[in-house]
Amino acid sequence: MLDVGRWKFGVSYFMKRKRIVVMGFMGSMPIAGVIWQHIHYIVGLQRLGHDVYYIEDSARIPYNPETFEVTTEFDYTARLLDRLAREFEFRNRWAFCARYLPGNPTAGLRLKRIRQLYREADAILNICGAQEFNDDLLVSDRILYIESDPGVEQIKIDKGVKSTIQYLGRHHALFTFGENIGTKSFPVPTHGFKWLTTRQPVVTDLWRTRRAPSGASVFTSVANWSTSGLKDITWRGRKYLWSKSREFLRFIAAPRKAGETFELATNIEHGATRARFELKGWRLTSPLQMSVDYWLYRDYVQRSKGEFTVAKDQYVRLNTGWFSDRSVCYLAAGRPVITQETGFTKFYGGETGLLSFRTLGEIVDAVKRVNADYMKHSRAAYALAREVFEAKKVLKSILDRAGI
Repeated sequence: MLDVGRWKFGVSYFMKRKRIVVMGFMGSMPIAGVIWQHIHYIVGLQRLGHDVYYIEDSARIPYNPETFEVTTEFDYTARLLDRLAREFEFRNRWAFCARYLPGNPTAGLRLKRIRQLYREADAILNICGAQEFNDDLLVSDRILYIESDPGVEQIKIDKGVKSTIQYLGRHHALFTFGENIGTKSFPVPTHGFKWLTTRQPVVTDLWRTRRAPSGASVFTSVANWSTSGLKDITWRGRKYLWSKSREFLRFIAAPRKAGETFELATNIEHGATRARFELKGWRLTSPLQMSVDYWLYRDYVQRSKGEFTVAKDQYVRLNTGWFSDRSVCYLAAGRPVITQETGFTKFYGGETGLLSFRTLGEIVDAVKRVNADYMKHSRAAYALAREVFEAKKVLKSILDRAGI
């Protein structure tokens, strides 16, 4: 595994045009937030001047949001990827390979071309670590692991989980959104694994709007409520949760205390829990339509006054330094963000445009500060997105430090 140190912005050099494969799961999990996360990598790499391909090559059975089913058919996935390829200029450069079916049928590029790309690609980006290995992919020694959910894999390494150790060790370099990983601020030992810090890329001009929020706009956020148990993990006798639900419940009084309406687009099915939130001044709305329509999702962010949200228990208690790719989209739209502290303010934010909290009182103070000079915070939010998260900067740094 390549040891290339911690990252730096501002490196200026001539980058030769490369052939780069982005691998992920936006076709098999076609939810708007997931789609945008991948699009920022594809478009950002294109704007660096590279030849970019998108490939899903997985035994994971795709989800169809039209029928609400996980199904072996991949017609919806193929239509979506073809549409995205047309809208974001990677026509004839995408593929979905159904490794779960005999003969490994594909949509888009044929399997022969996929195999050729694996052999010839200068880099293969494994977004969110979602791509499992197969014999075809293992011909490459240029696979970069991009971790969006820090904490779990590091704990598995510390617990000696062989499958995790072998899987991560097969990558050319490991990148993580957890900016404290590998430092004294993060409690989990790394056991010789070199984690390179990176950030959530955003193509700011896809989000920027000169339209000011209306007087009826409120702080919003989008969240999946029912994720508890998916990646919960116990470490040294303590359980760390992957769901945000417990953190939202901890700060359920925030709207009333701050004198603001907070809107949450989420799927709380438990009636008594929904009633508790509404009683405390929350406005709850269904995320279903915007989850399927990625342009509607963008419009929702742009129409918001800003974002108020929490972080997952794991990110908070492990002090990972993680920051949300969705929150970055709010910043790029010039919408201030108030979010739970995970240790990220050691590196950026914490003042105008992006404010953090640990307590209910700090939420109240943050809302007051934003309301006192909204335009200042709006401009600062956009400037922060440009300075810290712009896709070209983030991806240039990844390729540079991976020696691509």
